Amino acid sequence: MAFFDSSFWQINLELLQGFGSTCFIFAVTLLASLPLGLVICFGSMSRFGLLRAVTRCFVWIIRGTPLMLQVMIVFYLPGLAFGLPMENRMAAVLAAFIINYAAYFSEIYRGGIESIPKGQYEAGRVLGMTDSQIFFRVVLLQVIKRILPPMSNEIITLVKDTSLARVIAVGELIRAAQDIVAQQALIWPLFYTGIFYLIFSGLLTIGFGALEKKLDYFRG
Repeated sequence: MAFFDSSFWQINLELLQGFGSTCFIFAVTLLASLPLGLVICFGSMSRFGLLRAVTRCFVWIIRGTPLMLQVMIVFYLPGLAFGLPMENRMAAVLAAFIINYAAYFSEIYRGGIESIPKGQYEAGRVLGMTDSQIFFRVVLLQVIKRILPPMSNEIITLVKDTSLARVIAVGELIRAAQDIVAQQALIWPLFYTGIFYLIFSGLLTIGFGALEKKLDYFRG
């Protein structure tokens, strides 16, 4: 078929290059935002009122504003406010994504931790366990079980949100397709990108489903 000529495979190659950037943004964001989210979670649950208030205000601002706007602020603000333009566009995207997803993950962590009955902590103390022992030996796996569904939703959303990197001309998958559309007057590559996202999201869905089954021994 003429559809599968050399230009088709060349377009696939260009889209794969863009998809490589998409995967890079996804992986770095996930690896950095998961632990950072836990740090923010502990701040929002702190016994120190000022730290708790500042952390929760930060989370409220991040969750209440669009990720696209945050990407543009991180990229343009240093140059506009301090005369230090951001030279690395990918670094700006990663910074905005990590901060955004860390804030969302922190609330998921907090909800999971606070959902564990206080009686489990009290029972652990009666047995002579320290707070850290109670958390890591008794509470942690239960928290993981409870937060896995909302975490999986956020992580799958991250796959699609990577397309927002194009607002500052980072060459991810959608940007690559837009360049092909502009250069070759072809519209199908833009719709074709949906296959990449569907496969990526599908693999994650299968993986999270298998993980949830392994944690089925935690009930309630």
